[in-house]
Amino acid sequence: MASILIVDDHPVARLAIRMLLEKENYTVVGEVDDGFKALQQVKQFNPDLILVDIDILSLNGIDLVLRLRHQEYKGGILVLTGKDNAHYITRCKQAGADGFISKRNNLSELKNALRSIESGYSFFPLQRAEFSDSKPFSDETDRINQLSTKELQVLSCLSKGMKILDIAEQMKISHKTVSTYKSRMMYKLQLNNMVDLYHFSQRHNLD
Repeated sequence: MASILIVDDHPVARLAIRMLLEKENYTVVGEVDDGFKALQQVKQFNPDLILVDIDILSLNGIDLVLRLRHQEYKGGILVLTGKDNAHYITRCKQAGADGFISKRNNLSELKNALRSIESGYSFFPLQRAEFSDSKPFSDETDRINQLSTKELQVLSCLSKGMKILDIAEQMKISHKTVSTYKSRMMYKLQLNNMVDLYHFSQRHNLD
């Protein structure tokens, strides 16, 4: 069976995923919680498939997928995350991921997603994305599309109540850079304060 690298910053999630994969006779070659460590593991093991969460340390999952594809990684990449907003699905697809499933479904789709990717097909919840896009937030959706992946990551962290210094430590950048991303993000989304940001992120499931 295929070899798999798990990239997720939640130990319990990694354990659950590993147990499910090993039950299906996949070989788990490594587990990491950090985007930069994941790049090193890919060079070392060259796994057939990579499972990536979006909210990981240092390099976020979307940026990790982009880097892997720029480095000509040819294996399958499946994004497995708690975020199921249509915007994240689109971002992951554009970055070069082969599939996207939500942890909110209790990993019930994981086996089918892996089989599809191994067979050369993609696995994206198209019907969910179409439904989300039909909501009357087209103007706000356009604003979200203007955000860079770093700005989107800062938005997600802030909406969870994280402080600037904590975000800087997680992203491995300076607090001044985080503040810059925050200012750009607030401007692009036309938000005036943190209350606006919280309500915006709740409306669009961006936390």
